Amino acid sequence: FFFLEYEDGDLSSWINRERFQGYLNVDGFTLYELGDTGKLVAIAVIDDKNSSVEHTRLKTIIQEVARDYRDHFHRDFQFGHMDGNDYINSLLMDDLTIPTIVVLNTSNQQYFLPDRHIENTEDMVQFINNILDGTAEAQGGDGLLQRIKRIIYDAKSTVVSVFKSSPLLGCFLFGLPLGVISIMCYGICTADTDGGIDEHEAAKKENGDRELTDEGSEEEQEEEKNGKYTELSDGELKQKDIMEKKKD
Repeated sequence: FFFLEYEDGDLSSWINRERFQGYLNVDGFTLYELGDTGKLVAIAVIDDKNSSVEHTRLKTIIQEVARDYRDHFHRDFQFGHMDGNDYINSLLMDDLTIPTIVVLNTSNQQYFLPDRHIENTEDMVQFINNILDGTAEAQGGDGLLQRIKRIIYDAKSTVVSVFKSSPLLGCFLFGLPLGVISIMCYGICTADTDGGIDEHEAAKKENGDRELTDEGSEEEQEEEKNGKYTELSDGELKQKDIMEKKKD
């Protein structure tokens, strides 16, 4: 490999990009290491145990592109194949049907899927050119929505894996906290209900006392009025007596 400072930049970055072979058997650790190169990773996701024509054909196509078009794509792309789709599914948060081809951007967690079936090397080259010129649609990413989706997916995957490996342990780990939370919620709801009933009874009692107080005040007012009427009538009688004595 020849280093051209004008095209390749500084020497250490060039060595980091060129330290891998043009075609690799990619696993999780290798994919992590490839993230330091800054290259997009074109992977044929296949089943190595499956010797059908479709699986071997996609692997052959990736190998031919890596070998025959190295001068065109080696600065931007790393090529390889991955056995099985378990790791790639967790990375993409999607269930990929194998065999398939996916291109990963490990720097921002974006990925590209071909919009049509890859039949030959020319189709693969066209797909790579679409990625380079921006016409291919990028999926995934590291935005806020994708981060929330990642948290939900990881939590779901953890729960499923625990129940698959040990159902009894899963029931204990998740059932016990749910039971405690349920009891707490029930206690809170019950306490609020009792408090509401007590407040209602207290308000009802207070209203009754007010009514009794109002009734008492009305009776006192009537008694006062009757007393005034009695006093006035006695005074009138005295005046009548005086007038009668004067006449006499």
